[in-house]
Amino acid sequence: MSVLAAIAVLAVLIFVHELGHFLAARTQGIHVNRFSLGFGPVLLKYQGSETEYAVRAFPLGGFVGFPDDDPDSKIEPDDPNLLRNRPILDRAIVISAGVIANLIFAYFLLVSQVGFVGIPQATQPGVLIKELAPQVSKAAESAGIKPGDVILAAEGTEFGKSLQGIEQLRDIIKSHPGEAIELLINRKDQNLNLSVVPEAKSAGGSIGVGLSPNGKVERRAAKGIVEAFSVGATEFQNIISQTVQGFGKLVTNFGETASQVAGPVKIVKIGANIAQNDTGSLFFFAALISINLAFINILPLPALDGGQLAFLLIEGVRGKPLPNRIQEGVMQTGLVLLLGLGILILVKETSQLEWVQKLFG
Repeated sequence: MSVLAAIAVLAVLIFVHELGHFLAARTQGIHVNRFSLGFGPVLLKYQGSETEYAVRAFPLGGFVGFPDDDPDSKIEPDDPNLLRNRPILDRAIVISAGVIANLIFAYFLLVSQVGFVGIPQATQPGVLIKELAPQVSKAAESAGIKPGDVILAAEGTEFGKSLQGIEQLRDIIKSHPGEAIELLINRKDQNLNLSVVPEAKSAGGSIGVGLSPNGKVERRAAKGIVEAFSVGATEFQNIISQTVQGFGKLVTNFGETASQVAGPVKIVKIGANIAQNDTGSLFFFAALISINLAFINILPLPALDGGQLAFLLIEGVRGKPLPNRIQEGVMQTGLVLLLGLGILILVKETSQLEWVQKLFG
């Protein structure tokens, strides 16, 4: 059931993405002739007045079809409500609506987790020094910091039971490379004042420690709808920030980070573990994947939403679209490359599954 839950989460996120495209088109009166969840053979189908709605065999995908290039379409080629005949802004809204839908849905998932599941927090205040990492930086070791210490405050910022304290402390460390940071530390019921100077790294400062919440992590109910929306917004902002940093590292340090890219098999495996161990965290998992799905689709790559937006930008600058043969060539090449990469990741991750290794080992 945990695997099915993870697949269901991915299917819902894809449905939300395609629904964004669909609603953006229909609310503008643009013709849509197909709405499909999944790829491959049709399992269920319903023919509406204009649009065919279908559920297909493989749920990890979907598409919204327009009659613009459908040879069987009975709509006149010069119909103003065909997508290709609409102004650039109208088309840009339709193309970007899937990304916007994923981001909005992610935010409400986080609000829902806070409201219905609760806000995770530590049972004790402060940030725990779980371990020292001298191979990364010896700053903490030189400052006299020891494993088991609890940082209660840094540069006047106090850390309570909120898990956000870990990110706050990391931000303080990263923003002070080569500068002394005053820490208030609790060690065996004794408070100490220590000073640490983070070593300058490419991503900011580092002191060489592993951080974790102090005590067990429990959930408390939100105090009201205002707190639910506020905490949800904070979580949303943090995920956006971390996602941007992750994509930035992928560009600047491709060789090291490319091996960490997860495909559908690995994502389902992670989701299945979450569903089995902590069902409440599925909200966070879904929000995380939804935001990453939005970021991936907005990349200016052929066959993605960002690639189509790039074509619109070129059209706006030139005053006319690129020739169809060029657009089709770029899109087909990009699609082949993306499919090839997808198959490569799929095969790699499938081969790493335990039951597959036993079968062929």
